[in-house]
Amino acid sequence: MSRRRAPRRISLSQRRDAPAGGEWRQRTEEQRRGKAEVREVEEEERQEHHGKESVPRGTCQTMCPTRELQDRQLQNCLHRFELLAGTERDRRPRGDPLRAVKEYSRPAAGKDSTNSSDLRPAAVLLKTVCYLIDKVAASPHLRPWTEVYNFVFDRLRGVKQDMIIQRTSGLNCVAILERAVRFLIYASYRLCGEPLRLYDPRINDTHLQENLSWLLDCYATGTEPHPNQEEFQALGLLYNLGSARAAQHIMELPERLRCSPAITLALSINRAFHERNPVRVLRLARRLNFMQSCALHRHLVSCRRDLLLIYSHGFSSRNCRFPLDRLAQLLCLDASLTTRLCQAHGVEVNRDSQLIFSKAAFTEPEQLHCKLYHNIVAEKQRDLSVGDIIHGCT
Repeated sequence: MSRRRAPRRISLSQRRDAPAGGEWRQRTEEQRRGKAEVREVEEEERQEHHGKESVPRGTCQTMCPTRELQDRQLQNCLHRFELLAGTERDRRPRGDPLRAVKEYSRPAAGKDSTNSSDLRPAAVLLKTVCYLIDKVAASPHLRPWTEVYNFVFDRLRGVKQDMIIQRTSGLNCVAILERAVRFLIYASYRLCGEPLRLYDPRINDTHLQENLSWLLDCYATGTEPHPNQEEFQALGLLYNLGSARAAQHIMELPERLRCSPAITLALSINRAFHERNPVRVLRLARRLNFMQSCALHRHLVSCRRDLLLIYSHGFSSRNCRFPLDRLAQLLCLDASLTTRLCQAHGVEVNRDSQLIFSKAAFTEPEQLHCKLYHNIVAEKQRDLSVGDIIHGCT
């Protein structure tokens, strides 16, 4: 009995118009990869588009958002510089919309810091900074200046916070950073020696370095001309005198900029500082303008200390006498301050206004009032107002 043969099924890969099995699988795999690549490109484009849209853009046209002004007014948290005239003695003073400035607030969980109505555009931020300089920092009526500094310092942090959230760049960003750096450098000189509860030089230095670094990055990456770049490149080196990183940054600048007068002078001072040549540092410091002297001033104490130490070793002899007036010229101080500085370091001053150096007697003072020895800087301020200094009108 013969068995009926079952009809053979023809697989898809064996059809006359179909490719061989391996070729079919290859084409199918290629199609899958092609679709996957298309999906990846579409996803990248979507994320890029979303990223561009996710950067908030401020719409607040006042120095302080309306919501914040109302909240701080209800909480009685307005600064006296922000109060509406005539309401200062009220139980709950009112804020002046023309004087109130958005304060810095620390990022907190659950708090939306990207609300457009709470962010100020770059142009408004620049106007805010100019107000802080002209109407607060430079005001002859607002005192003490330690309180002025703390108010302006906090509000500048708020400005910086808005800039970071919005990724601000361009000429307005540069103009804001330049004024912030000048303010912080000037404050480091003016408030030097103040009690820590009123002024902390380390905090000021931290924010100064951050603003300066951001500013120098703007110079390096921007395409617009920056007429003040020479000034701030020199200020950065003078403030960070002796820093290998700061010197390396200067040496990597274009030759045209590196050979400019301000940077050349700053490089000469930095070289003398590295060579432990305080006499040359102080002599070159006489050629600096006021703002440059403010940047350098924090290194003057160590320069004068090094000079006295070198002379204490070089002229250490019982019979050797050095004229006080000559040392005063080298230290860029008057005779009375030179005497006080010498005595603080164990250098004897006799009745004939002569110095008796001794390497064994040289001492390090526990506390030296740096502000007493600022005359090399103070004499250059002359008639410059605080506004002129911070705006760069020197």
